[in-house]
Amino acid sequence: MTDTALFAAAARPRTRAIAPSRGRRPWTFYALATVFVAYVIALYGPMVCIYILSFQDVKGGLVFPMKGLSLHWFIDLFTQARTGDVKGSFSRSIKLAAMVTVITVVVSFISGLAFRRRFWGDTVIFYLMIGSLVVPGLVLGIGTGLLFTALGWEASWYTSALGAQLSWTLPFGVLVMFAVMSRFDQAWEEAARDLGASPWQTIHMVIVPILAPGLVAVGLFGFTLSYDEFSRTLQTAGSLNTLPLEIWSMTLNVTSPALYALGTVTTIVSFLAIGACLAVIFVMQRRRAGSAPAH
Repeated sequence: MTDTALFAAAARPRTRAIAPSRGRRPWTFYALATVFVAYVIALYGPMVCIYILSFQDVKGGLVFPMKGLSLHWFIDLFTQARTGDVKGSFSRSIKLAAMVTVITVVVSFISGLAFRRRFWGDTVIFYLMIGSLVVPGLVLGIGTGLLFTALGWEASWYTSALGAQLSWTLPFGVLVMFAVMSRFDQAWEEAARDLGASPWQTIHMVIVPILAPGLVAVGLFGFTLSYDEFSRTLQTAGSLNTLPLEIWSMTLNVTSPALYALGTVTTIVSFLAIGACLAVIFVMQRRRAGSAPAH
């Protein structure tokens, strides 16, 4: 072998095949896998059982084994008066959740703007905003109902229930907004002012578009928390039930899979709302990435 060949052989990168490990996994892997599987079963098992039993035929009952397969109980849910005021309660819950969502987004956004700079009493105001998180929901609902009674106001799903639910959604919205605001670069705001934008134009054309995914997340929190809220609504909804209250009342007098069908429908609505918000956030991020200048 010549000197050139020896030099080339020495300079060639040497790789050593790594033999795949043939040893068994440690016992901790199987122990943790068992705990994880048990957790998933405990988390989703009850919901899956309700979804399956809601698709029984007219002979179906509240327990397994499942009898037949049909959409009978979904049709019965919206046609039979004996199942309760499903349409009305569903409509009220959607309207209430929409109002809560709008107010939560607006107040959380304003709070995020206000708390970017320190001001006198900001710590006290912050703890007052999140203080309702540590109060039991049922106690806060009772207090809200008593307050409306003492003031001579009528308790209803769009007044007292709205106030009680905002005490639950606003702290979450404000905390999420603070996390979003912490990543906001104020140089963009200063650049808009340097270009002659008014304060309203800066908010409308710079701050809101940049923070739009975070605002959608705050809205999602407000909608889902309101749509499923029971304890804070129980003593404040007045004579007309929201959907969670209607489901609770149905457990006292409905002994058919129609109750399971209602649970399935409400879950579908929740997943549709979550999916819609995630889709909006995804589209916003894609547009933002597409409009970003290439370096």
